[in-house]
Amino acid sequence: MTEMLHDANLEAGVLAALDVIRPALQSDGGDIEYIGVDANGILHVALLGACGTCAISTMTLKAGVERIVMDRVPGITGVVNDGESSNEEVSEV
Repeated sequence: MTEMLHDANLEAGVLAALDVIRPALQSDGGDIEYIGVDANGILHVALLGACGTCAISTMTLKAGVERIVMDRVPGITGVVNDGESSNEEVSEV
């Protein structure tokens, strides 16, 4: 497992940014869980509920979550969904 940084200021900024995003995800039956930020500045999250199994969750993650968090939190270089349950399989069905 990737080792996460323990920077209180960075974490507070990320959590505040996720709180801005969360209502939109919840309105679609989903949510987002903060896991941590690794040494490369990659934010690790888990998309939950409907967002975890949605065929366009990668678009939500990159065009929505990543863009907003990177705009609001210096030092974040990307976002990955560690809660992914292989969306490739879901979209092929």
